[in-house]
Amino acid sequence: MKKLVIFDLDGTLLNTINDLGQSCNYALQQLGYATHPLSAYPFMVGGGVRKLIERAQPDASPETVDEIITIFKQHYDHHNTDTSTPYSGIHDMLRALRDAGVQVAVASNKYQEAVTQIISHFFPDIPFVSVQGQQPGRNVKPDPSIVFSILGICPTPKQDVLYVGDSAVDIETARRACLENCGVTWGFSPVSHLRGAYADHIVSTPAEILRLCGIDG
Repeated sequence: MKKLVIFDLDGTLLNTINDLGQSCNYALQQLGYATHPLSAYPFMVGGGVRKLIERAQPDASPETVDEIITIFKQHYDHHNTDTSTPYSGIHDMLRALRDAGVQVAVASNKYQEAVTQIISHFFPDIPFVSVQGQQPGRNVKPDPSIVFSILGICPTPKQDVLYVGDSAVDIETARRACLENCGVTWGFSPVSHLRGAYADHIVSTPAEILRLCGIDG
């Protein structure tokens, strides 16, 4: 049985896309830029807030990107749970892992303050051993530094760890960290991206993650 499961956040545990899109559109609008339909945002997320803003406004200067990020965070900090919601079956899966004694952690490219706030709001009953987001001075995924940080807090043999995410970035992160990985089909990326990244497993329900961990779900 696995001893530790590391989860991506956006597109894996939670559908956060509308809140992200609304806050990005708000920031763009404040500076007179055109906004985007919310349906476009799944193709812009995955590399942290800076990458999101750069994709949403590709001709903005680095200084303007900084300004948009500031406005985005001010808005998102107050609206990041407005419409976001856990995917179906996520709560049951996390509780089953908890009850089986499997430790769980979060590794996200979202900035740390928002990750902490969102996890506390949606999963107050889940004892995550580490909840990590983007932090100053640390490269974002697919750099595996965030995974190594989690393993430093919760030392676990790599063969006993499963990394779960919804994107090719997640699969590459796990591969760079030499961890068994699992791509989920309910997130923001098409299944073809997971296959193209050579995911070890691809699942369509949270219960399948339990089975990969050696738990009857």
